Amino acid sequence: MNTKRRSVEEVLPYKEESSGKKEQIRDMFDRIAPVYDRANHLFSFQIDKSWRKGAIRSLHKKKPHLILDVATGTGDFALEAAAKLGTAKVTGIDISEGMMNLAREKAKKRKLEEKVEFIKGEVENMPFPDNSFDAVTVAFGVRNFASLAQGLREIHRVLKKDGQVVILELSNPKNPLISTFYNLYFRKFVPWCGSLISKDSEAYRYLNRSVEAFPEREEFIGMMKEAGFKHRQWKSLSVGICMRYSGQK
Repeated sequence: MNTKRRSVEEVLPYKEESSGKKEQIRDMFDRIAPVYDRANHLFSFQIDKSWRKGAIRSLHKKKPHLILDVATGTGDFALEAAAKLGTAKVTGIDISEGMMNLAREKAKKRKLEEKVEFIKGEVENMPFPDNSFDAVTVAFGVRNFASLAQGLREIHRVLKKDGQVVILELSNPKNPLISTFYNLYFRKFVPWCGSLISKDSEAYRYLNRSVEAFPEREEFIGMMKEAGFKHRQWKSLSVGICMRYSGQK
């Protein structure tokens, strides 16, 4: 008998807690914020930086003036976009104030306060009018949406006509040999190491569980279609460890 795969919305960081996914995600990131950047770059062997740079390069042709970075976290993508694209303004939105406090500190250090702002908000109900942004980006945050379908609809709503969305997300490699080592690494090493760095091993067990539950490749492209995006594409990065999705309003 086939067991139905849980939806990514059902995957929670702390299974024993009674609160919903949105609250747990907020509390988790507030808790691990001080060590998030160090752990993130360590576990990805710094490859995540090249993934972000590639996503930003993909926006060059559009020359967006207003960019929204959803689930901005500590602001790596928002700050890099502001520095590289010369855009008029980048807005980062996240539910974790702890993460965005670090983002604001980084903006000051890079002297980008005039080009980047960070505001607290939920992707499922964003405080922006329709047709507000030339581009929307999400770097490793769609797995954390309380409602993936509603989050995609909101992203579509706030985009201007012909606006571009670019989404980065971790993925499950299809090569059997690579997949074996990848799963061993994320199921065993990352939670163990994460518990040493952050004192919160469940946060890093959640990372693997949410990646496994995420509707990737053509399945996610189908969800983008349902949300109204056209010219949908996905690209495999680093032997399938990461996917870059793109679409247009």
